[in-house]
Amino acid sequence: MIILLHIYYGNGKGKTSAAIGLGIRACGQNFKVVMAQFLKSDKSGEVKSLKCVPDFNIIDLPENLPFYFK
Repeated sequence: MIILLHIYYGNGKGKTSAAIGLGIRACGQNFKVVMAQFLKSDKSGEVKSLKCVPDFNIIDLPENLPFYFK
């Protein structure tokens, strides 16, 4: 089993787009994808679209979930 982990973080735009692009390409190569989003509502248009892609799973995380960067 191969597990690859990519983390996109920081200020500015493009993190969700980068993650989705990589995930879609991975699904095209028969990988299973799990994406966790912080600080976005479940009403985002990309979430609705990605539910139609086989093997692309999005984890719903609570908005108050604490996370820390050192």
